[in-house]
Amino acid sequence: MTSSLPSSSSVKDYLLGLQARIVAALEEVDGKTFGTDSWERPEGGGGISRIIENGNVFERGGVGFSHVMGKNLPPSAAANRPEIAGRNWEAMGVSLVLHPRNPYAPTVHMNVRFFTATAEGQEPIWWFGGGMDLTPYYGFEEDARHFHQTCRDALQPFGEDLHPRYKKWCDDYFYLKHRQEPRGVGGIFFDDLNEFSFEQCFALQQNVGDHFIESYVPILKQRKDTPYGERERDFQTYRRGRYVEFNLVFDRGTLFGLQSGGRTESILMSMPPVVTWRYNWQPEAGSPEAKLTSDFLIHRDWV
Repeated sequence: MTSSLPSSSSVKDYLLGLQARIVAALEEVDGKTFGTDSWERPEGGGGISRIIENGNVFERGGVGFSHVMGKNLPPSAAANRPEIAGRNWEAMGVSLVLHPRNPYAPTVHMNVRFFTATAEGQEPIWWFGGGMDLTPYYGFEEDARHFHQTCRDALQPFGEDLHPRYKKWCDDYFYLKHRQEPRGVGGIFFDDLNEFSFEQCFALQQNVGDHFIESYVPILKQRKDTPYGERERDFQTYRRGRYVEFNLVFDRGTLFGLQSGGRTESILMSMPPVVTWRYNWQPEAGSPEAKLTSDFLIHRDWV
């Protein structure tokens, strides 16, 4: 890490602009407007949640911006970085999860974030994190290839080694250990990014955020009007249960938000609105539902 000092104001300006651009692109596809819910955190900071429910395309979707700060770090943050204990901290980011109604249109998650911890007379400790991943219910190879190619394009200017590293990181992170299965077809994930200068790390985060619309909206437009029936809808709500399990058991962002006194409604806006669980249900062999597990919920090089 170089000695260049981080500029949290420039990161905040970028994140607010990114949130606005993404919401505008999604509203164009859906035809309905996202609501705006601004909130404040008693311990310091706040955010803006942009929400759509019962849209024309999205059954539920949230694109949230948060900027929170404090003096005592939650356990989920301090456990892996003991050197930041006792410092003032500041965290900001844009996080989104979109749940289309059509079972052939995949759920998607994207997050870009920045963290800094300061202490009098000491160099600030900072890092970036983020990524995006795709969770289909009915898999299409062309969708997975497009999504992964766009992720690769986002990282290409910063080194040939980054995409393989961040793809594997995503595969390893978005994995339900108790189910022994990936959450979806993956994407990219990175955290604790400070190996370059602040300016270069910030540029990488921006490139990831800027590629989100290109990675997802073409897939959404292709699948959102596909005819479906009760069988597909039933399978979608069953598979959504895996999404809930991951977010509540493993997701670091969810844990950080809840442990740091974040706004519960905004943290849990990632949850799908309609979900079902069944005891030991298995899809029929050779069915499209079985193909999801055999052909798509595997660690695979898509590009």
